[in-house]
Amino acid sequence: MFLSIKQMELREIRFDETFAPGELDFQDDEIQQGGPLHVEGTAELLPNTEGQVRVRGKFEVRMETECDRCLGRAQFPLNNSFDLFYKPVSFITREEEVGLDEGEVELGFYQGGGMELEDILREQVLLLMPMQRVCGEDCRGICPSCGKNRNETPCDCKDEHAGARWAALRDLRNLETL
Repeated sequence: MFLSIKQMELREIRFDETFAPGELDFQDDEIQQGGPLHVEGTAELLPNTEGQVRVRGKFEVRMETECDRCLGRAQFPLNNSFDLFYKPVSFITREEEVGLDEGEVELGFYQGGGMELEDILREQVLLLMPMQRVCGEDCRGICPSCGKNRNETPCDCKDEHAGARWAALRDLRNLETL
């Protein structure tokens, strides 16, 4: 959905959209929609700001990706509100270095006659996704010896290097008891 500046000059734009899985492109980020993404909100041109736009709303979606520990499917239900401000890209001069004050750091920029709602949503979803993407806090991951998913089947492998990893700490503990 295109949020047109020309339309915002006349009135506030209201949106209530549902995007089916696959409509928003998350391929580069190795995540995908696990269900419909529903968003509702408004976009308005702020008076006396030389083109500054305010987009606010809320969205709800279930995202899926590969678990970082066990490589199984991990699901993340996301439900969030946003309140964003955008200025025309013409405010940035390319020839000279521009310093941004603290309030401008959270500004976005748009080019041309408006912005795509899909681009705004993609950015908001990616910002909300956790850095460590695991299927559950109790995920036991993959065995480094045999490669089995320890959530599905237990393995009888012994970690031969575990003793060596902790040997220095054991030596410190032994020194304290002397």
